Amino acid sequence: MNFKESKAIYLQIADRICDEVLLEQYREEERIPSVREYAAVVEVNANTVMRSYDYLQTQGIIYNKRGIGYFVSAGARKLILSLRKEYFLKEEVDYFFKQMYTLGVTEDELAAMYRAYNKKQNK
Repeated sequence: MNFKESKAIYLQIADRICDEVLLEQYREEERIPSVREYAAVVEVNANTVMRSYDYLQTQGIIYNKRGIGYFVSAGARKLILSLRKEYFLKEEVDYFFKQMYTLGVTEDELAAMYRAYNKKQNK
């Protein structure tokens, strides 16, 4: 996994696990790889993955069955979408709109680009 310097590694791993839940690689109430297994996949120290799992557990996205492993929580997909949407609207949209304004991108140009993007995604 290629990591960005601008964000903590454990958070990037947590984002990846969330992506995997959204893509249904891990379904709700299904076991996810152990800390050691996942650390080997992403090529990091097991303590870093443990920190990711702890973070996801505090968010309610995964839970631990003692002696069995970690599982995706019921409602995790909906929760992830809600948390990401909230973050996007609070943190990223303002910067995006500022860039549109600075660069002179019009609402009509943006709407046309978004329609083209949706069309491409639905093929």
